[in-house]
Order: sequence, then C-alpha cells, then structure tokens
Amino acid sequence: MTDVRSADSAVAAPPPAGSGPESGRAGRGAGLRTGAGAALLPAAGLLVALAAWWLIARLELVHPAALPPPGDVLAAFVDKPAQMLEHTWDTLLEILTGFALSAVAGVLIGLSLASSRTVERMFTPLLVAVNAVPKITLGPLLVVALGWGQKPILTMVFLLCFFPIVLSTATGLTTTPADLAELVRSWNASRWQAFRKVRFPAALPQIFVGLKVAMPLAAIGAVIGEFQAGESGLGYLILQYAGVGDTATAWAAIMLVALVSILLYSALLLIERTALPWVKETTSSR
Repeated sequence: MTDVRSADSAVAAPPPAGSGPESGRAGRGAGLRTGAGAALLPAAGLLVALAAWWLIARLELVHPAALPPPGDVLAAFVDKPAQMLEHTWDTLLEILTGFALSAVAGVLIGLSLASSRTVERMFTPLLVAVNAVPKITLGPLLVVALGWGQKPILTMVFLLCFFPIVLSTATGLTTTPADLAELVRSWNASRWQAFRKVRFPAALPQIFVGLKVAMPLAAIGAVIGEFQAGESGLGYLILQYAGVGDTATAWAAIMLVALVSILLYSALLLIERTALPWVKETTSSR
C-alpha cells in the first residue's frame, strides 16, 4: 500500500516551477526581447542625436560652415565613396596595429609592475609622467625623430593607449580574490601555477576594462598622428577638406572615424563575452 500511495503521489505531484514548456517559451521570449533591445536602443540613441544635429543646423545655432546639416554630410560621402573608404582602410590598419602593440606592451609592463614592489615604485611615477604629457605636443617632435608616414602615427597611438592597459593589468594581477589566493596556498602551488591557473584568469576582466578604454583612444591617436605626419587616412582627409572650406566632407570623415570606433569597441565586447563567459554569471547584471 505504501508503494501504491508513493506512486500515486509521484504521478499527481505537479512539475517544479519553471520546468514546463511555458517556462521555456518565456525564457526564449525574454532572450528575444533582450536581443531586440540591444539592437534597437543604440539605433534610437543615434536617431535622437541626428535629430538634435538637424535641429541645431536648421535653427543655425551653429554656423553652417562649422556644422553642416546631416543631409549635406551624407551627400558629401555619396559623392566620394571610393576615396572615403580607401582612407578609412588606412586609418583602420593604423588603429589595429597601434592598439595591438600597446596591448602586448601594456600587459607585459603591467605584469612587471605587479610582480615586484621594487619595480612598481621605480617606474610608476615615470609612467604617470609620460601619460600626463599632452600627446599632441609630441607630434612635431615625432615627425622630426621618425619622419613622415606610419611610424609617428603608430607611436602616437601607442602613447595614448598603453597607460590604461598597464594600469588595469597591474590592478587585476594585484587584487586576486582572497578566497582564490587562499585556495592556491592550500594547494602548495608554484608561482607559475598560481599565475596561470588563478591570478591571470582572475585579472582578465580588469584587463579587458583597460582594453575597452584604450580602443577609442587608439582612434584618437591615429587621427592626431595623421594630422601631424599623415599622407593618407581619415585624419589627413579631415585636415585637407577643412583647410579648403569643405566642412561637409570633413564631417563625413569625422563620422567615419566615429563609426570605426563603435565597430571596433563592439567587436572587443564580443571577444570579451566569448572569452570570459563566466564573468556575466558571477557578477550582478543591470
């Protein structure tokens, strides 16, 4: 009898909450809404910005020579698409190359600072001083030292990008969670094992913070470098067309710089989410 009653109760027992098909459909619906929001909200923000730009130009709150209407900027791009895209490609290569160099050097320097208090005390003031120098003042000196072309441009990108990567790497490697550090000590792990298995993985979210800060700075550095030493690129294009009074084409190039920055930053976010899927699961979400 006991077995019968147990079987009956098992049959009659309702399924646990959140395990039915309705729950699955609700989860999929929530995912779709989240994906739609991720796509629609940036588009809505862009429309608001374009509307504000159009209104400012329409009311002539800013002189049209300084801020042409969005339609004129679009027409300038349509008139010269091949030229615009060619210079965009040059700037993109400079951004990616300079960013890659600064990422490698920044992580290595941050690792050195985190591994030794002596090294940190010796070189942190120097790194802060280098970062504090306005980089645009170094442009003419870089041209004198390195000549025209990509070398001074890549140097400018590097100088703008490396400090946040150094800082985030050093911070991440020196702030390992206490429970993980205690676990490593309980294993009697070597320094290399502790670094490879615990310290570096735990520092990756912080390192990506520095990379995300540095990515837009790479675009800024590339444009500043092209202003000073460029023979091609969007910065060169902005300077040339602004100099002859064609501000619509100059603004088209500025918009392309912004678009490249957004796309590269979004790609970096995607890499972070793919490489560190556990971060979202272990941190609070908004």
